[in-house]
Amino acid sequence: MTGGAAAAGPRPVLIVSDHTGLTAENAARALLAHFPEQSLAYLQRPFVATVEVARGVAQEVATLASGGERPLVFTTITEPEVMRELEVVPARVFDLLGPGLSLLEEEFGERATRSVGRHHDMHDQTSYLARMDALDFALATDDGLGDRQYGLADVILVGVSRAGKTPTSLFLALQHGVRASNYPLAEDDFERESLPIPLEPYRTKLHGLTIDPRRLHAIRTQRKPNSRYASLEQCEHEVRRAERLFARAGIPVRDTTSASVEEIAAGILTQLRRV
Repeated sequence: MTGGAAAAGPRPVLIVSDHTGLTAENAARALLAHFPEQSLAYLQRPFVATVEVARGVAQEVATLASGGERPLVFTTITEPEVMRELEVVPARVFDLLGPGLSLLEEEFGERATRSVGRHHDMHDQTSYLARMDALDFALATDDGLGDRQYGLADVILVGVSRAGKTPTSLFLALQHGVRASNYPLAEDDFERESLPIPLEPYRTKLHGLTIDPRRLHAIRTQRKPNSRYASLEQCEHEVRRAERLFARAGIPVRDTTSASVEEIAAGILTQLRRV
């Protein structure tokens, strides 16, 4: 079987790269997200930088192909001789760099360097160090810690516990070099008619995160089952009060209920650019 109807088992999707494979995996997942009915099993094969290693991967692909549906191979291999080992495998191979590099070579009138790991190396140390600094900052000011450093933050995420503040802060730091702090709203904060005292001087940096109470209930139940903290009643109470606080303070709000961390971060970045 080569496509169309789903097979009994998930179809293998191999992410093959001569470096970390992050670029290839992101591209593959972005493309395959448009086929939600397909059952897929992702297999990462990074650092395939030599012909010998590539032959091993090719043998693995052949074995997988003999046991079910034709595998899908997404690759960002840059060395032609290494890539040739994959071009003959019994799989549908997607060369994510080759066609684009060829077109750019034609456009620029020069040969591409085709250096292994070029996208992830440290040739731009300023950007890399900025992202590491932002990551350190996010960790130091996570979950309400380090509020004395809020003046150095680019954005301060505010919301109830488990609304997605920490993963969004870390993503903004690591991917975009944004100094993101986060502040968890607690029961004492809901008793106030104004913003929590640590946040009051930084209104222009605040960005609220909200979530459907039922989704919050499910998340908290996994963490602390059968607790007041996880009860639907408590979740509804906290979300309702948090949204009321955001409205009073005029804070922009992002709903995290069904959004990925990438989508949440993109919305926040868009808001930051407007300021």
